[in-house]
Amino acid sequence: MAKHTTYFFSKDARAQAEFYIHALGGEIVSIMTHGQLPDASEEMKDKVMHLSLVAAGATFYMTDEIFGSVQPGNNIYQSLEFATEEEAHQAFNRLAEDGTIRYPLTPAFWGALHGQVQDKFDVLWMITTEAKPQS
Repeated sequence: MAKHTTYFFSKDARAQAEFYIHALGGEIVSIMTHGQLPDASEEMKDKVMHLSLVAAGATFYMTDEIFGSVQPGNNIYQSLEFATEEEAHQAFNRLAEDGTIRYPLTPAFWGALHGQVQDKFDVLWMITTEAKPQS
């Protein structure tokens, strides 16, 4: 079983989150910027890497798009977080059948597996595992 979250890629994640809070009620739970990473460039320091928002009682994630332009069709990912690596690999591989792997399912710096795939119906998916405590 997976935990589902909608993940928005945004031109301005903070402004978009504030709009949803105004429209739907809620709050920003957390924000991590690229400036919190080691060796972050001055240009990227204020860009949102991960924002967690609760609006209308639902949790959403957001990020500032930094690798391309945001447009309808590439700005919303369905994010599934699995408890085990086996479940994550199985879901990732099945979604990739006749689709496109946008980012392979590999270990991420925050202690989880992470990958991105576009399925054969053009739906964008992020597949992750629960983050393991860093030692």
